Amino acid sequence: MKKLILLSGIVLGLVLALWAAAQSSGFKVIVHQDNPTAGLSAKDVSNLLLKKKTKWDGSGIAADPIDLDGGSTIREAFSERVHGRSASSIKSYWQRQIFSGREVPPPEVRSDAEVIAFVRRTPGAIGYVSSDARLDGVKELRLVN
Repeated sequence: MKKLILLSGIVLGLVLALWAAAQSSGFKVIVHQDNPTAGLSAKDVSNLLLKKKTKWDGSGIAADPIDLDGGSTIREAFSERVHGRSASSIKSYWQRQIFSGREVPPPEVRSDAEVIAFVRRTPGAIGYVSSDARLDGVKELRLVN
């Protein structure tokens, strides 16, 4: 009986740890507060971040993406959900773009605060931050299907 209780406690602990890890790797897509767009599909967000789409619909303002650095768990979650590929696959995409002379990747920053500051001061900006980031002066963009 003691072994069963101990095993149940271990399993519960693992489940809680996995749940906490999943919660901490959530993200929010953000844009400049004056951007009239309320929501976009994951494909449209991906196209903006990969610079396949360079202007915002309706306004014609240049899209200005920003990325978290490569070691970020938030970047990995974003890449998997929005691009449908791993962050390392996206890095390879950018290496091919650079090598072919087509495009350079968005700037990379280390923190949510840096992403928020960039988006706050850049009218065409789009980026992503952790789901628990405080969004001062920027707007969350809803992902729609």
